[in-house]
Amino acid sequence: MYLGGLCFITDCKASKLSYEDMTLKVLRSGVRWVQYREKGKSRREVYEEAARLRKLTQDFNAVLIVNDHADIAMCVNAVGVHLGQKDLPLREARKIMGKNRIVGISTHSLEQAIEAEKGGADYIGFGPVFHTTTKDAGSPKGVSMLREVKKQVTIPLVAIGGINLENIQLVLDAGADAVAVASAILSGEIEGNVNRFMEIIRFFDVHYPQY
Repeated sequence: MYLGGLCFITDCKASKLSYEDMTLKVLRSGVRWVQYREKGKSRREVYEEAARLRKLTQDFNAVLIVNDHADIAMCVNAVGVHLGQKDLPLREARKIMGKNRIVGISTHSLEQAIEAEKGGADYIGFGPVFHTTTKDAGSPKGVSMLREVKKQVTIPLVAIGGINLENIQLVLDAGADAVAVASAILSGEIEGNVNRFMEIIRFFDVHYPQY
């Protein structure tokens, strides 16, 4: 399965569309990696929404990653789970997910990135690279730190945080294997935003390895 280097993160604050409608738009535009992020709903609601998104992504032969909840990811047959630093420990999530599903984790320092690789993560999210209002993820790390992390880890590195059409080239130049984007896709005309991101990414020949 080929995964393009653009990861779409759902965000109800950046769009009035439902998660299903925004996800359908990005899938129709060519995105094949969707990360379902929802912090404000009950676990039952997260499960039900994740199940609907999994059906959508399956229709497009796309990947669904569920944030935070390894058990819900397994229940809806998601391809993987994405953990935060305060979520279930990586090794425990791996026990739930097994060897054949993806476990990624957010990192905010070189030390966390190295620890994630040693702990068996399939990929790391690193950031926030730039200032972001999408979530409170701390101070921007910058492209210099991104470049240093890329030198020290061998698993795929997904850059996240404030990435838009104006600064994505800096991130790709620093060695990011992919970029995770929410508001810069959802602000304005979604299909056009996705197409512009994909044009830049294809120019750099950025992609995830096959899983």
